[in-house]
Formats: sequence, C-alpha cells, structure tokens
Amino acid sequence: MTESNRLRVVVVDDHTVMRAGVVALLAPEPGIEVVGEAGDGHEGVELVERLTPDVALLDLRMPVLDGVAATRRIVAGPAATRVLILTTYDTDTDIEHAVEAGAIGYLLKDTSREQLVDAIRSAARGETVLAPRVAQKLVAKMRRPTQAALTAREVDILRAVADGLSNPDIARRLVIGEATVKTHLLRVFAKLDVSDRTRAVVVAMERGLLEASGQG
Repeated sequence: MTESNRLRVVVVDDHTVMRAGVVALLAPEPGIEVVGEAGDGHEGVELVERLTPDVALLDLRMPVLDGVAATRRIVAGPAATRVLILTTYDTDTDIEHAVEAGAIGYLLKDTSREQLVDAIRSAARGETVLAPRVAQKLVAKMRRPTQAALTAREVDILRAVADGLSNPDIARRLVIGEATVKTHLLRVFAKLDVSDRTRAVVVAMERGLLEASGQG
C-alpha cells in the first residue's frame, strides 16, 4: 500500500501508557499510520484541525475537554475526520452522549488489535462501529417500555432538589417523611435513567419537565 493510501489516525487519551499501547498496536499495520497523539480533548481537537486525519480515536473521560465535547467540536469543525470512541466506560448515558455528539463508533478498551484495525477502516468509510456489548445495550434500551412520566409529587420533590434543599428540608417543605422523599427520588432516577440528584435536575430541565410543571 502506498503512503497516500494509508489511513491517517490521531490517538487522544490522557493515560500515557494506554495511549502508547494503542499506538504500538497500530504500528505494525501497513495500511494505518498514527500521525499524532494528544493527552486531553482540547489538544486532540487542535491536533485534528491541524493534521486533518481520517480517524480520531478518542478516550471518553479526559481532563480539560472530555471525549464527548471534543467529538462535538471535531464533527462541527472543517476536517472530515471520523471520531471513534475508545474507552472503558459502557453505561447507557455515556454511549448515548457520544453518539449524539457525532461519534461514528464506540469501542471498549478490551478490543483486540484485529477488531480495532477493522473498526478504524470501517469508520473511515463512514460505517457505524459498535463493540458487541455496546450494541447489546443499545438494543436492550430500545426494547424497554417508554419511561413513565413523573408524577406531580415527584416533580415537586425534583423542584425542591433544584432549589438546593436536602432530603430533610424537602420532607419539611412537603410535610412528608424523609423515607418517602428517598423513595420518590429513587423512582425519579429510574424514570430519567440517571444515578444522582444533580443529573436528575439537569435531565428534567432539558426535557422541560420542571418548567412545564411551573406553568401549569
């Protein structure tokens, strides 16, 4: 394969050893050339803009700028670079955010060299690439029943959380037991597919749930 036919790749990962390992895995492949490395998302975006590689391999959790934000910037930029996420995280939220940001693929770091090479080639052709476990999670999520709407009481509790109240404070405001507050919050987390109070408020606001209730 000639130099001009090689797929040009940039590797972005804040873990030096992991980044070096990925570069070493790709080095023997004659059809792929690693043209640059970066240790955080901001450096990665700048590198992509300067080198315009065919594919950018991005870690998800990085300092300065995370993989999702970096993906969004790369996709919106002038380079026609495809973004392929390579991470250890496989939660539904992580996967969805990366795909929504514009990543063409999502791989896990237990991926073999052969799978990684194939994924890079597929991504360069514009084909979606998902690790088997990631694909299974997406299919399972699509098959779930539509999440139930929040009840009026759950919205009241979520609004109190948004106001910065603790569980005891919420219980006093709504004249209910603290255990009842905890139970309602767990149901809210399940319905919004989140794992903490802050994320619950953010998601509810993104979906207009708190504002809509306030207008009623």
